[in-house]
Amino acid sequence: MIDYTKEELVELLRKFPEKFNEWKLEQEEVDLSEVDFSGITLREVDFSNADLNSSSFADCTLSFVNFTNTDLTSVDFTRARVIECDFTESLMTGADCSYAEMTYCNFTDCDLAGCIFSETDLTSSDLTSSYNLHASRYDEDTIWPDDELLPEDFDITAHNDLSSLQDEEDSMESDY
Repeated sequence: MIDYTKEELVELLRKFPEKFNEWKLEQEEVDLSEVDFSGITLREVDFSNADLNSSSFADCTLSFVNFTNTDLTSVDFTRARVIECDFTESLMTGADCSYAEMTYCNFTDCDLAGCIFSETDLTSSDLTSSYNLHASRYDEDTIWPDDELLPEDFDITAHNDLSSLQDEEDSMESDY
């Protein structure tokens, strides 16, 4: 069994993702926390059960990537193209998905507390069985999937509730 550094694993993913998947099958734990994957293209990569805490996928193109049961706490997905990826049972608390395109993704049993979806395109993604979507941050420019792909009690117009709380004095005009 080959033991790679995090930097070597990023290079393996860039050049030979299928070899990464083979290597991962032999691992008990995969720790890729705090790794910068920014700007790379990944297709059909298996990150299931991995620790990607505080990593960055900013400006990446990800398609058919398996994030099942993965720790994605505080991961940066800003401006990423994330297409047909599986986030089943993953932990995305505090992940930043601002300006990302996350289409046709599966978020079944995914914890989205504190996840940021500002100006995110979630077209055709399945959020029906996700957890804590109401505790995520989003704005009027977030593009949501059709209602049948959202939790029954979720209100897309509630973006001004908790995410934009202001003090009274901040919202009043000053006469000075």
